[in-house]
Amino acid sequence: MDSRLPYWRRNMRLLLVMFAVGCLPGVVLAQGPDTVFLEDLTWTEVRDALAAGTTTVIIPTGGTEQNGPHMVLGKHNFLVRYKAGEVARRLGNALVAPVMAYVPEGDVDPPTGHMRFPGTITTPPEVFEQVLEFAARSFRQHGFIDIALMGDSGGNQASQAVVAERLNREWADTPVRVHHLTDYYPGPGDAWLVAQGEREEDVGSHAGMHDTTALMFLNPAMLRLDELAPHTSGDGSGVVGNPARSTAAYGEQILEMQIDAAVRQIRALRERSQQ
Repeated sequence: MDSRLPYWRRNMRLLLVMFAVGCLPGVVLAQGPDTVFLEDLTWTEVRDALAAGTTTVIIPTGGTEQNGPHMVLGKHNFLVRYKAGEVARRLGNALVAPVMAYVPEGDVDPPTGHMRFPGTITTPPEVFEQVLEFAARSFRQHGFIDIALMGDSGGNQASQAVVAERLNREWADTPVRVHHLTDYYPGPGDAWLVAQGEREEDVGSHAGMHDTTALMFLNPAMLRLDELAPHTSGDGSGVVGNPARSTAAYGEQILEMQIDAAVRQIRALRERSQQ
């Protein structure tokens, strides 16, 4: 089909079906998607959710960074979106903001940290904090009461804590609170793997077993399985650990532990802030 044609010409069959279904007696079209993701909703659906008591919002922070030759750059963004969605569903009265994919990853020139590897995108901590802060301010303005910062990367944690402290101090006389989740990341996964008999050096500290197992369970297409191999700090791979030891069963368990930890902490923090 010629892409230069108007939308209605290119999609005539689909539009006719939609029109016919809408005109059939007794047929009621769905009024909104079954989703917890803010970006999949209309503004009126968000308004109605707030009125119905959905006053918690999760702001997931990920990162676009090197994860060795075996794992895609967007690993954190995919994982934190999935886990935040599961957390929101279990809470039952929460929505999930779009993932913040641009986070502190090192200096640009000369490059430090993950910026030494092509594809990584970095922001200065103060820039990251300002975006995070104004996302929270936006949600407060709309009527959200509990704003949970859920960071999937170590470099995000300090800035999340700074923003939460700053806004909670400013909003002390209001019911609105910003919660920096500390139980979610890194969570108990690494210690659990060691308890299963894995060596600490295999579990690793970056692009090792923890995240590799999670993707192996959720979406192995994000892995290059022929590149799974042990690496050490300073060998130029960007990996510290042995992702070759990863299994989907490990990943399923680690995901569950992180999701459960976040749900428990958000519930506890909400109760505390309402006292």
